[in-house]
Amino acid sequence: MIDDDYRDYDRADAHVRRFYRLNHERQTLDFARERRRHYAALNTARMGIWEACETLDTLVDDSDPDTGLSQIEHCLQTAEGIRRDGHPDWFVLTGLVHDLGKILCAFGEPQWAVTGDTFVLGCAFPDAIVYPEYFAANPDAADARYNTPVGIYEPGCGLDNVTLSWGHDEYMYLVARDYLPEPALAMIRYHSFYPGHSTDAYRELLGPGDEERLQWVRRFNRYDLYTKHDSPPDIDALRPFYQDLIGSYFPAEIAW
Repeated sequence: MIDDDYRDYDRADAHVRRFYRLNHERQTLDFARERRRHYAALNTARMGIWEACETLDTLVDDSDPDTGLSQIEHCLQTAEGIRRDGHPDWFVLTGLVHDLGKILCAFGEPQWAVTGDTFVLGCAFPDAIVYPEYFAANPDAADARYNTPVGIYEPGCGLDNVTLSWGHDEYMYLVARDYLPEPALAMIRYHSFYPGHSTDAYRELLGPGDEERLQWVRRFNRYDLYTKHDSPPDIDALRPFYQDLIGSYFPAEIAW
């Protein structure tokens, strides 16, 4: 595929549209706040990073129009692309772990509450979000408090002070925030925040330091997106390298 073929939602399979219909109908401010409170306790499981990778061996992302590979294969493709370009080891490791929050599916969460692009809740839904027409069925769309560009927030409040739709980005940020440097955490937390890092939506909400963080996300995004291809990586051959790299930053087991 050439670059222009990625994220082509006009030609996406029907299951991608079904995913976003459910996601946009059900991701409300109250839902996202409740799920974050629930999972921020990090008391669901204890396991190592590579074990989490293997848990995702059979998960295929229903929201992704670009690949049918499992999540461990996608994560390794991303990490290998970063490694080939000579980036620091923490950047390579970020490529490996960025989607591990999708382990929420193994904890029983439906994909509409785990995968897909993220967006700010508590303010108007901009047209920059994929399939914006599906928000007509979201209860928040009928709440006058949420129907302006800043909604319940103050202009310039900063991304740390808004609530994004709940999913694997925010969850993996919570899991990894004690172990990785700040640029890595920005990449993990906002890599699915396409309307925020790839369009001018939400400019009114950005605060000090946010644009620098989004620049890191944009650097990461080209690997997350453009390393997708149909040839799966050799997991067994790559395992020793990545297990050593994981051990440089994470203990043998962490809280999920």
